[in-house]
Amino acid sequence: MLRRIVLTALTTASLTAALSAPGSAVALAAAPLPLPTLPFLDGGGPDHLTLTVTHNGETDGTYELTCHPAGGNHPQINQACDRLDHITTWGRDPFTPVAPRAECTMIYGGRATAHITGSWAGRPVDATYRRTDGCEIARWDALVPVLPGAR
Repeated sequence: MLRRIVLTALTTASLTAALSAPGSAVALAAAPLPLPTLPFLDGGGPDHLTLTVTHNGETDGTYELTCHPAGGNHPQINQACDRLDHITTWGRDPFTPVAPRAECTMIYGGRATAHITGSWAGRPVDATYRRTDGCEIARWDALVPVLPGAR
């Protein structure tokens, strides 16, 4: 183990000396390559969603929600942005529809529907929500307060 540590330290020291030598061919070959520009890393724009809610009583309407920085006409801007940040994880789409063969309880949650478009975490969003069975109700409820609670 000690031998590995010493060899790593010597290799690192030798490499550092070679890279720092002026005019070194090694320094030119080992120069870092520029990273590609990613819109959500370079300030390419905030996350922006348009939500259209129907058949949900007094919460029906079209809302604009902008996060990072927060803005829009959504009734709960900061809470909605916090919720989206909380459920967003790398490699998982927070707007994924219910799987086609999911076994869902036959509970009817009402006629409410919602449509969300825009972009979130650098990806386009085009998702539809309804409350027609247990899976769809759970999916809607997981997004409250982005989507209004059921009426």
